[in-house]
Amino acid sequence: MLARIYRPAKNAMQSGKAKTKDWLLEFAPASARASDPLMGWTQTTDTDGQVRLAFETRDEAVAYAQKHGIAFQITEPKAPKRIIKAYADNFAYGRKQPWTH
Repeated sequence: MLARIYRPAKNAMQSGKAKTKDWLLEFAPASARASDPLMGWTQTTDTDGQVRLAFETRDEAVAYAQKHGIAFQITEPKAPKRIIKAYADNFAYGRKQPWTH
């Protein structure tokens, strides 16, 4: 049973950064999902895939995994690319493209 420790990315649908501060410990699926022949729903016998634990720091998540003997893999978050803009830059004299209507 392999666990993944990571910080989730920001939601692409909104500009807020809620639920991106905590580190999550999530288990990788142990078996593939199967299709139910009657209804067509997917099913699995692996209940560890439903477990998602949140920790304030990466070290807390690692300590928890080591204490309980869980093999883990850490995925470091990528630094977001920041583009600093100001409204006045739209009307600057040295603008790369001329401003027109």
